[in-house]
Amino acid sequence: MTTIGLTTRDVARELARRYSTMTHDELDVLESILVPMRFQKGEFILKEGEVCTNIYYVVKGLVRQFYIKNDKELTEYMAVENTVFMSIESLFKERPSHQQIHALEPTIVFALPKAKLEREAVRNVNIQMLYRKILEESLIIAQIRADMLRFESAPERYAKLVKRSPQLVLRAPLVYIASYLQMTPETLSRVRTSALLDDKD
Repeated sequence: MTTIGLTTRDVARELARRYSTMTHDELDVLESILVPMRFQKGEFILKEGEVCTNIYYVVKGLVRQFYIKNDKELTEYMAVENTVFMSIESLFKERPSHQQIHALEPTIVFALPKAKLEREAVRNVNIQMLYRKILEESLIIAQIRADMLRFESAPERYAKLVKRSPQLVLRAPLVYIASYLQMTPETLSRVRTSALLDDKD
């Protein structure tokens, strides 16, 4: 399948480049696993109560992962192009997710069904390596965010996000960025204004 100028083979090659080294035959296997999916702005990829069965790789668009606590939506993660997302607890415990994932823009992803990926990982060391590296990356990103929230000030949190994911800062609604950084929209507005003034000095 061709998607925005990319074939499934192109996506398989990019995943292999990022996470593992693969032969032509191994790329064939990875390509056979990948499932292209399109979502409109506002459409849900995963709803609360559903079981997450896939790892997703974003080819185009922006997605938001969140949960509801005390009737408030709290943003857990956002993913732009060339990043991976999943509801990791639901995926591995095979239980209904407390998290929800929806598209903030028209979005194209490629799904890696966990069952197929694990079946091939048993037979192929390089696909096993890809699987492990994706999970390692996900855990590291979660740890970086946890440390950021524990130890860094609001301006430091915002500066780190700008450095790590400038496209996210440019494209995501401010209310979601504020929630992700665990600050109020008013605090985020002050931090952004201060950062802009500092850049001009």
